[in-house]
Amino acid sequence: MKNNKKSIIKYKKQDINITIIMWASYCSIINNSYNLLKKELKDKYGININLNLYSTRDISDRFDDFSNDAKNSDIVFMYRTSADDFYDDNIEFNFKNLIITGQDPSYWNSKLSSNAYIYTTYGGIENFKNLILYLISNSNLGVDIEYNEPNKLPFQGIYYKEKIYEDLNDYLKNNKNIVSNKNTVGILFSRHYLVNEDLEVIDELINRLNKYFNIIPVFTYGAKDEYIGALGSGQCILNYFFKEDKPIIDAMVNLLSFPLGTVKNKSTLKKITGVNILKKLNIPVFHPIMSYYKSYDEWKENIQGLSSEIGWNVALPEFEGVIEPIIIGTTEKNGSLEKKKPIEDRIDKVVNRIKKWIDLKNVQNKDKKVIFVLHNAACASVEATVGSAAHLDTFQSMINIMNKMKEEGYCIENIPKDGDELVKMILDKKAISEFRWTTVNEIISKGGALHLMDEMEYMDYFNTLPKKVKNKILDTWGDLNGKDIPASMVYKDENNKNKIVITGLKFGNIYLCVQPKRGCAGARCDGNVCKILHDPECPPTHQYMATYKYFNEIGDVIVHVGTHGSLEFLPGKNIALSNECYPDICINDTPHLYIYNSDNPPEGTIAKRRSSATLISHMQTVMIDAFYSELETLDNYVNEYLKEMDISKRHQLEHLIIEEVKKTNLLKIKEIIESIENDANKSLHNNFNEIYSDLRNTLEMIKTSKCNDGMHIFGELPQDDKRIEFINSILEFDHRNNKNLKENIGKILNNEDIEDKYIEDKELKDRIIDLNKRIEDSKEIESLLNGFDAKYIEPGPSGLITRGRDDILPTGRNFYSLDPYKVPTKSAYRIGVLLAEHIIDKYLTENNSYPENVAIYWMCSDIMWADGEGMAQILHLMGTKPKWKHGKVVGVEIIPLEELNRPRIDITMRVSGILRDNFPNCMDIVDEAISKVAKLDEPSEMNFVKKHVMEGLDNGLSFREATYRIFSSKPGTYGNGVKYAIYSSAWENEEDLKDAFMMWNSYAYGKGIFGDNAKKSFENILKSVDLTFNKTVSDEYDLFGCCGYFGTHGGLTNAAKVISKKEVKSYYGDTRNPDKVGIRTLNEEIERVSLTKLLNPNWIEGMKKHGYKGAGDISKRVGRVFGWSATTKEVDNWIFEEIYNTFVKNEENKEFFRENNPYAMEEIGRRLLEAYQRGLWKTDENNIDDLKMIYMEIEGDIEDTYGDIDIGEFQGGSIDIDMSWKKKLKEKY
Repeated sequence: MKNNKKSIIKYKKQDINITIIMWASYCSIINNSYNLLKKELKDKYGININLNLYSTRDISDRFDDFSNDAKNSDIVFMYRTSADDFYDDNIEFNFKNLIITGQDPSYWNSKLSSNAYIYTTYGGIENFKNLILYLISNSNLGVDIEYNEPNKLPFQGIYYKEKIYEDLNDYLKNNKNIVSNKNTVGILFSRHYLVNEDLEVIDELINRLNKYFNIIPVFTYGAKDEYIGALGSGQCILNYFFKEDKPIIDAMVNLLSFPLGTVKNKSTLKKITGVNILKKLNIPVFHPIMSYYKSYDEWKENIQGLSSEIGWNVALPEFEGVIEPIIIGTTEKNGSLEKKKPIEDRIDKVVNRIKKWIDLKNVQNKDKKVIFVLHNAACASVEATVGSAAHLDTFQSMINIMNKMKEEGYCIENIPKDGDELVKMILDKKAISEFRWTTVNEIISKGGALHLMDEMEYMDYFNTLPKKVKNKILDTWGDLNGKDIPASMVYKDENNKNKIVITGLKFGNIYLCVQPKRGCAGARCDGNVCKILHDPECPPTHQYMATYKYFNEIGDVIVHVGTHGSLEFLPGKNIALSNECYPDICINDTPHLYIYNSDNPPEGTIAKRRSSATLISHMQTVMIDAFYSELETLDNYVNEYLKEMDISKRHQLEHLIIEEVKKTNLLKIKEIIESIENDANKSLHNNFNEIYSDLRNTLEMIKTSKCNDGMHIFGELPQDDKRIEFINSILEFDHRNNKNLKENIGKILNNEDIEDKYIEDKELKDRIIDLNKRIEDSKEIESLLNGFDAKYIEPGPSGLITRGRDDILPTGRNFYSLDPYKVPTKSAYRIGVLLAEHIIDKYLTENNSYPENVAIYWMCSDIMWADGEGMAQILHLMGTKPKWKHGKVVGVEIIPLEELNRPRIDITMRVSGILRDNFPNCMDIVDEAISKVAKLDEPSEMNFVKKHVMEGLDNGLSFREATYRIFSSKPGTYGNGVKYAIYSSAWENEEDLKDAFMMWNSYAYGKGIFGDNAKKSFENILKSVDLTFNKTVSDEYDLFGCCGYFGTHGGLTNAAKVISKKEVKSYYGDTRNPDKVGIRTLNEEIERVSLTKLLNPNWIEGMKKHGYKGAGDISKRVGRVFGWSATTKEVDNWIFEEIYNTFVKNEENKEFFRENNPYAMEEIGRRLLEAYQRGLWKTDENNIDDLKMIYMEIEGDIEDTYGDIDIGEFQGGSIDIDMSWKKKLKEKY
């Protein structure tokens, strides 16, 4: 590039107009350059320059202004990248003197663009001044002025107190603030903050960290570029955070929002990934975030926290194992100009958390105090569900962990011999929250109190909380004397002083606690004490807050055990939490590790982002065939009957089949046989087809399903036959036609010779061997202990292993989710189209008409487990499809009616709170489709979306309100409301359940809206709902697996029925096998899950192996059966009957419950009695008499445990229908 030193000879242009489009982060420095240059050009050359500056961020909103300015400009400069798709779609490249960097050079002068790009790339105020001079001088304006060549600012180095060091040794030698005995923190940040003079947040972070640590703040260009001398982020870590190949930092703060990239090993020439660089560093890597779109006021007031930037600012960095996305800066805007501004208290939060992590590293094992928190499904009985965790035996897991910790030098005393002894200790001491069978007096008397916090100590802490938080807690719970109801877990001592009871057990330096109840208080469960039922924003109790205060005071690290607790779902922002958000307050500054099921990315993601959790993934449960041995003879007869042509032999087989059915637990088929036998006009043989058809379908349903073989125990690997079953369940997804797969897996693992055309494929053999190795490589407890040493926890994928996601192995990793902009994938779209068409076909066949409106429970698992099958289904129902670009979904396209060949079906969605918070872009895509379809010029009979929008307009809604179709709970809250009403027995009829659902879930979401209270819109659209829908994608989870299913899908179905005053059908999709996508009724799915799990001998025996925990999990499932019946009436009577026969009447199982978990037996009996009283279960009076007798025996067993203790008042087994919540809820919402 020529360095121009000529003086001006002649001017053709005295006024020069320049229009620039630039990345928003560069605009301020360009504007500063322009202001410095403007006077200089006027004074020196008599030239007036006028700059029209636009950022790539606001160009869409200001496009008309830009177009005007550009047409009247002498120079138009656009700095663009391949990510700036807006240019391609909107800008016609016909301006004079157009310079665009980085794209098709046919539109402009490539040399000019190339040189302009060099100035921009080096950056800084002097380079931008010279960029403007260079463009003026070289754009054929007849102007010849001086400009300098680019100032080659370094692309990486150490920045400290306005100085730049390119060499580590130089920095360490000449920086007087480096102290040899201090720990060191490395900071990695983007060079563009440095060259754009936007360092206020960085400086604030450096200064505050520097109070406690040596600091090495490294700036990097990011991408490696040998031509310009940029080493890349990964190499910067190796260059500046290592010395003599050893790490010299104790923690790293990574402020980058892009991957570290790869580095070539100098000796082996192999590429080293960013993850492997961080593994070598082996320290915690923190990822504080700066919002690129929100100002401080916008962030502070917005419950969402962040929006569209979640994908690249939070989700993608998680792929490299970074932790704790705490916001530290916002973007303050002035037109196109912007600067990052620090949030001081959030920076302090980050600094204090780093300090506690480094303290954890420095403490010797023998002195480390570790808090383990077990979960509790309070609504399903506190006493019956201690240690709740999806598919994890928490008690035996804790024994394994404590034994290993003792080996590693931790101070642990009196470790119980096994999980059974551990849970017995907890219950004997009543180291749990008060509930129906437990009072505070009993907890104190039996030694379940770990600490009694006096009122003064608590109030000193309470008064440090933000005013808004204090007011909300006091408004809800009152002071420590309570409000409306007694305060939660407060004990009056001998001096009548209030003491907050914190429960738990102590084993030396190990503290084992059960997480407190979060939304209710007292030794009872009803509609009055269940505060959360009538207040979705209900804060945690005083005792909850006090418990976590205590954890933070005594603990060096907190571990939550199993999937999942309540901490991460407390009220507050969805992400980028503030000091007024309860998860942030409770976890405070203490390092937080969370043992989480690797199959649950939706909720694990919430824990990472809302409670600063570092996840330690655990292996999924071994899945086995649901078909059990008692059915084999019957199945053989059925298959023989199908093939047999001889009439006499068929007749004989009919007898054999009927006799064999009567030996099984297939009560539905037994009832069909009994009804035929009791009908004088029918005979078994003449009506055998009626029996045979249902029987064959039932057997096929069981044969094509799998069930869990018990639970996983943390740190243990499946062995022998279980190992074979585990690998088989993984490979079956891709090898369903391989009938000998399981047998041959066993042979391969045992190094036996095999002859099988499927296994002769070397690739499959290698995969089996690889899977076996990765199972062996799972080091779950070792990974947890690495966390206790403040080491790097390697990241890994998450998902359902039975859907081919074997990349979750090995476990023991800090799992991540996926790129939210890539859903639905094209393969998921294919399945979604099939789901949509099958729904329509089934409804059309049954009703001879199209469904006008399908109400869908859209869960985050659809995206994280199934890559957006349900999202694709939603789009296809409306006659739209995704628009993909470079593998990402960027919008929607309309499918013409002539191609669709049917009406466009309207959809109504209740989205889960996790989807709402993590995938706002997916909601925006669907909302875009709704809006486009509603505006189409089509007849209403072919466009039901438009039809219902027009009806909404007629009912007084605005167009926007009439297009609301995406609903969820209030921002910052989670849940559906209905489950609380059902569990606390606080309902009398369907109207009550409808009210709970509508009050909780009438908040609209979509483009430009986030949680608008839209009850009128929701009611309006529910009137047109013809059916509701959800789907299953795997047998690992089902509709009895969580109370959210019946509360949300069931609650939605009930609300639609009550509001529309018509029958509303409910369907269930099945994509477990993507090659056989199916649709069945909700009733059929409830039947399938009942037979393949809850009532299945294989599943029951698997649960029984885990004693108390297994019994509690069975009781929770029975409660969910009750919930489905209450909300939908789709539970057949025979299911309740068989629950009674299997768990109450069966002597062996009854004894199992009495020995291991009488509280679970009490909960089952109580729900069965309530089902009978509410007319949900119709049975023989003798059964009810027997049930009452057994229930009284269980009550007696429980009451005997009190001994001579005066435990005070408690609810026990009484069912008290308290409806006071309805008035409170309506007053509030």
